[in-house]
Amino acid sequence: MDLIETSDPRLAPGMILDAPVEFDDLLLRFGDDSESRAELALDDTGRPVLRVGGYMTMDGTVVAERVWTVSEVVERGGRRLIRLGHPLD
Repeated sequence: MDLIETSDPRLAPGMILDAPVEFDDLLLRFGDDSESRAELALDDTGRPVLRVGGYMTMDGTVVAERVWTVSEVVERGGRRLIRLGHPLD
């Protein structure tokens, strides 16, 4: 598992996450210091998705578990850039 940091307190479509290539199991730390576990996986059709566990932001907002589509994955120099698509309902 590896720590991925973002400056925002929540994920959003178009956001790019910078992760190491060797890990699919991630720990997300948001801009407000809240944290959630996430897993890069494949859906039933073989497309990449990011499954993010539920968490509570530092202002007390509860964010439910959500699966995000991934619009692009670029691997370069031992890093994996993951561009988020839209969440699945």
